[in-house]
Amino acid sequence: MQLIAWSHPCSAGFTLRGWRSEPSGKPLLHFLHGNGFCGRAYEPMLARLAADFDLWLCDVQGHGDSDHGGRFHGWNRSAEMAVEAFEAGRGIFGEVPRHACGHSFGGVLSSLILGRHPALFRRAVLLDPVLFTPAMIGVMALSEVLGLHERRTMVQKARARRSQWPDRAAAYAGLQGRGIFRGWSDEALWAYVENAIKTVEGGVELKCRPSREAEIFSSFPKRLWPSLAKVVTPSLVLFGEQTYPFVPKAVARWCAQNDHVSGQCVAGGHCFMQEYPEDSAERVARFLLAHE
Repeated sequence: MQLIAWSHPCSAGFTLRGWRSEPSGKPLLHFLHGNGFCGRAYEPMLARLAADFDLWLCDVQGHGDSDHGGRFHGWNRSAEMAVEAFEAGRGIFGEVPRHACGHSFGGVLSSLILGRHPALFRRAVLLDPVLFTPAMIGVMALSEVLGLHERRTMVQKARARRSQWPDRAAAYAGLQGRGIFRGWSDEALWAYVENAIKTVEGGVELKCRPSREAEIFSSFPKRLWPSLAKVVTPSLVLFGEQTYPFVPKAVARWCAQNDHVSGQCVAGGHCFMQEYPEDSAERVARFLLAHE
């Protein structure tokens, strides 16, 4: 899979970067990664999708090769900046069908884009998006007011995450089978180690600082459910059997409220596409190309 680096100086004052295909006339797939990851960490699935789609991968603020950019500008602004970069760069692909795909945090950003830009994409597949229920958002908003949002388990885990190793082999060995990486295929974990980790003096370290990952975990999208109600793009939400308990509940709620959205449970956990890249690519392509 041959990809070309792109960069876009965005309106928030820092540079977003990512990767794209050489335009071939195929439909164009816009992909957004999960928190702490980057676009090319999903290469095993994306390489299979490249048979049917040209790819546009955007690394969100502080992830992959994008600038850290100071304070985190929030979920909604991150979604808009991804659109800004896409609008600036997509002209070279011509007027081909455009589709959206995103995982976890990137799945939620994609849903915010669908709600705000109904004509941008023809179809969308969201992979285990962390759609917080209205009750969870209420608790998060309250805890933000009370200053408790720093204490959440995921925030603490992210802050304590190991971020440096002597080399990539040590990073691979240290991550294999642990936490979020449990069950990942070897090729997916290597894609993460090759693309989400950079060489520094004395070893290698995560491109996404644990503090940025924690900032995202301790925040939430504004007006999420009003935005989800506005989605008119035909969208499929795939979620893992072993995902976080709130995800299936939120997906069921969204599907019940919006006829344009359907949900499907698949084998695996929150990162099922890293466990089963081939099956995931097949499901994404089938829906986006409307073979179902």
